[in-house]
Amino acid sequence: MIIKSTVIIAFILIIISLGSALFHLVKHKTQEQSEKTVKALTFRITLSIVLFIFIFIALATGMITPHGLGARIHQTTTAPVK
Repeated sequence: MIIKSTVIIAFILIIISLGSALFHLVKHKTQEQSEKTVKALTFRITLSIVLFIFIFIALATGMITPHGLGARIHQTTTAPVK
């Protein structure tokens, strides 16, 4: 449950950061506001990369397991032959 909460919070922070960058981009045209836009987008990219690495590690360690189409394909290809 804590992993799902962490991922949801990260997605919310990514969307907030994207909205903040859009606000600074549209509303203000000064050099200072351009720097705020760059900082917001840099934070978003960094958070996205960290989230991707977190999900990859969680999958690799078995903390989360895939389900759905990808899991069914994996089960079919790894089934022992009789």
